[in-house]
Amino acid sequence: MISASSIELSESAYFNNLDLVEKWAGKKSTIFLVVKGNAYGHGIYQIVPMAMKYGISKFAVFNYSEAIEVENASDGKAEIMVMGYIAENDYCEAIQKEISFFVFNHIQLNQVLIAAETIKKLAKIHLEFNTGMNRSGFEPSLAKQLFELVKANPQYIQLTGICSHLAGAESIANYVRIKNQVKVFRSIEKLSKTMNVLPQYFHLACSAAMVRFPSIRYDLVRVGIIQYGLWPSMEVLLEYLNKKKTSADPLKRIISWKTKIMDIQQIKSGQYIGYGNSFLANKNIKSAVLPIGYSHGYSRVLSNSGNVIVNNMKVKVIGTINMNATTIDVTDVPQINIGDNVYLIGGEGDLQISISSFAEMSDQLNYELLTRLPKDLPRTIIA
Repeated sequence: MISASSIELSESAYFNNLDLVEKWAGKKSTIFLVVKGNAYGHGIYQIVPMAMKYGISKFAVFNYSEAIEVENASDGKAEIMVMGYIAENDYCEAIQKEISFFVFNHIQLNQVLIAAETIKKLAKIHLEFNTGMNRSGFEPSLAKQLFELVKANPQYIQLTGICSHLAGAESIANYVRIKNQVKVFRSIEKLSKTMNVLPQYFHLACSAAMVRFPSIRYDLVRVGIIQYGLWPSMEVLLEYLNKKKTSADPLKRIISWKTKIMDIQQIKSGQYIGYGNSFLANKNIKSAVLPIGYSHGYSRVLSNSGNVIVNNMKVKVIGTINMNATTIDVTDVPQINIGDNVYLIGGEGDLQISISSFAEMSDQLNYELLTRLPKDLPRTIIA
């Protein structure tokens, strides 16, 4: 069965980005590639094997179901860290599989202790502290109590990590807040060393922090958006380019999204296109219908404003985007035919629809746009 649209992933572009990640992480920091949200929409079952082919086999996810997907995609050869939700009845299995995971409240910690005692195996935990993001994590004032609990339960707990999450390392607007978070985290680090409660990893850095703040890379970096060829923000990119005194973006987008023309219509001047009256033809035009819409992740916000590429020409979306269909103006495209390829992201040669421009047009973050791409879209790895 042929899908209405499909995604291509460039292995060479991905390897280029991982080369940069290894350079930025440095020799002392272990790299965990973040593949939550179906690898930011790229596909866990595609990204994990590519990363392992490159030589990186450590992955971070948000929940336990994603951890199982990584396990399956890696044939059980990956090291997996869960940064978010695990249901109580999954702890025994997670511990048995030696999957490490964040622990961020006492209820969860008690559940983990019971599970570890039940199966008589060490739980590999990362104690997460709330250093100022105020989303999840133990209060820093509880650090001494928690470290004492770890010391008292060596038969049940292996302290794999002590960690926290930065509240916006991609923006200078958050600098003071980040600085205060780092200060708090360093006090926790100091206490753990004083009490001789030493984890395998201290970790704090995301993609933005890895690039911007080398001093807080610690033992482990959690690399998300950058591996996919996208910057956490324009600010981080411009800061990097200015520092390197170059205008060349070293990252490469690895994803292309394309569909095909489903139908072609001749529209007379004065006629409306699609539902309602959002687009009125002010001259005779030729339109083409694409078999994708907002149910496929192509945002309705792009109605009458989006661009696509067909036959190496950029053309406009016209009319209101439907659940399963989008109309484009192909009046000026020569030799247009049903079945011709249309690029929603990517393109041919120098003419491209970038993810950043696509996100700006649809008023979405890069992260949001990518993770909304349906999991059932076919994804193919190309050279």
